Amino acid sequence: MKYFFAILAFSLQQSIAQQKENYVKDNYTKTDTVISMRDGIKLYTVIYSPKVAGNYPILMERTPYSAGPYGTNNYAWRIGPNENLMKEKYIFVYQDVRGRYMSEGINLEVTPYIANKKSKQDVDESSDTFDSIDWLLKNIKNNNGRVGIYGISYPGFYATASLPGAHPAIKAVSPQAPVTDEFIGDDANHNGAFFLLDNFNFMNYFGQQRNGPVKNYKGLLFKSSYKDAYDFFLKLGSVSNTQGPGYFNHKSYIWNEYLQHSTYDDYWQARNIRTHLKNIKIPTLVVGGWFDAEDLFGALHTFEAIDQQEKNNNVKLVMGPWTHGAWASKDWAFYASHDFGSNTSKYYQDSLETPFFNYYLKDKGDFNAAKANVFETGKYEWEHFNTWPPQNMSLRDYYLGNNQQLKSEASEGFEMYISDPAKPVPYTNGIYGHRNNDYMAEDQRFAAVRPDVLFFETDTLMQDLRLAGPIPIELEVSLSGTDADFIVKLIDVLPEYEPNFKNAPRGFQMAGYQRLVRADVMRGKFRNSYEKPEPFEPGKINKVKFILNDVAHTFKRGHKIMIQVQSSWFPLVDRNPQVFINIPDAKETDFKKEEIKIYHSSKISLPVLN
Repeated sequence: MKYFFAILAFSLQQSIAQQKENYVKDNYTKTDTVISMRDGIKLYTVIYSPKVAGNYPILMERTPYSAGPYGTNNYAWRIGPNENLMKEKYIFVYQDVRGRYMSEGINLEVTPYIANKKSKQDVDESSDTFDSIDWLLKNIKNNNGRVGIYGISYPGFYATASLPGAHPAIKAVSPQAPVTDEFIGDDANHNGAFFLLDNFNFMNYFGQQRNGPVKNYKGLLFKSSYKDAYDFFLKLGSVSNTQGPGYFNHKSYIWNEYLQHSTYDDYWQARNIRTHLKNIKIPTLVVGGWFDAEDLFGALHTFEAIDQQEKNNNVKLVMGPWTHGAWASKDWAFYASHDFGSNTSKYYQDSLETPFFNYYLKDKGDFNAAKANVFETGKYEWEHFNTWPPQNMSLRDYYLGNNQQLKSEASEGFEMYISDPAKPVPYTNGIYGHRNNDYMAEDQRFAAVRPDVLFFETDTLMQDLRLAGPIPIELEVSLSGTDADFIVKLIDVLPEYEPNFKNAPRGFQMAGYQRLVRADVMRGKFRNSYEKPEPFEPGKINKVKFILNDVAHTFKRGHKIMIQVQSSWFPLVDRNPQVFINIPDAKETDFKKEEIKIYHSSKISLPVLN
């Protein structure tokens, strides 16, 4: 969760890194300073100013992951969002946010925005950004009075947070994979279901308390080394066990908060910044990846919130075939079994990100990007639309019919499976001690053979079918118990004549490959309200509605469309005891097997381009 993998740092050899470090030293002067906020708290700020005389815009990243290296003589090996912009010459500013690393104050998890500030003590990330920019404009020589803000993942949230109550000098903002709503779709939870694997590993090092500014945190909260995550978390048992000796034991303030707030209460609602993205006219470039396992929701819904809440907005969307932050890498032409046929990150950096900042901060060149710039998977081409979702999209219903068929009409009857929390369905095929980052495009044949996974598929497609937009799900279900999770997967089934790619591993077969296109989970008790969960009445038919995140995907002629339905996705998502209970308090004796029926009146609505 909220990881910002240093993709570039690990993808280049050390000699290249040294070369980049020399470039920064040769071309920039580094200054370390602190900036006082309106309430007196000092935030540690690192500034790189071009050595060549001239007036330059400020390009700023605010981060909880360290603005270092610290010290005037210690230079970063690369600065800015990409190498183009580093060489373009900007005044680059990095800042430790309040309560992290070398900045004073107390860190809040996704700091809530205060709309009506009444005193100097009413501070948030918007006010901290405002105060920082005000100081920079007055104290940094040779600035041209314009400021851009950017960031990936958690820094993406801080970029978004600069928009409401923005300083007038902010002329361009790029929230990239921004953390946005952590109960409904980002990082911590999806539709109320707790993302165990990511939360557990992330909070082991991020959620530590401190006594004041530090250059380095003390390491992990506890030793947690395992090679088989499925086995480890199954033996760990209920989430409540994480509070015992040897684990968090109440040492992580954020972990504690997560477990204490297991519904969409005031805690989570205050952290949903979408409601504050009103009247935003600042040029904004929202960026996300179709294979982002952490903040796909954030990118799509940050764009949506700005676009829908201001008629005269200037927001653009970029969605590429990337994992979390991969658009910042030097080369991104492959992922899992996908070959995109081009360097998609270079296209983004050269044609979208660099022109965006140059145009709005330097009056250089043009920026004529479409409203939505998306890479269409399956077809492997960039497409450009005037709206997102596209205006020529319409929903086409597919029903989960009998004989494992996806049908155009509803029918009578149901399919049934037994969901056993003691034997949960794995989210990935294989043994991993960490999250398998390829799971979002993985072959699903390992799941289709399980008796607790249902699948439904179309006949072979006679022509291409292009999808673009979100995917509504409407299940009709009945349970023998009082709660359950529902995971729905949209899958592209490749034909039996599909050849293997070059140097495919022994035993690998692309023929019949069930490639995951999109999937998500709905915790059943939140089917009617995220604020007020409700139990299921055993044996009674209920509707369970939710929406899968958007896709831009072409199902090619000769392929099939498949839907899979299951009730566990472990250990990506924590196990549901399948009884109506506050899950963080559940004991092992609370976990029960359950009979689940999925009726043939259930449907998925695909966003088909006409």
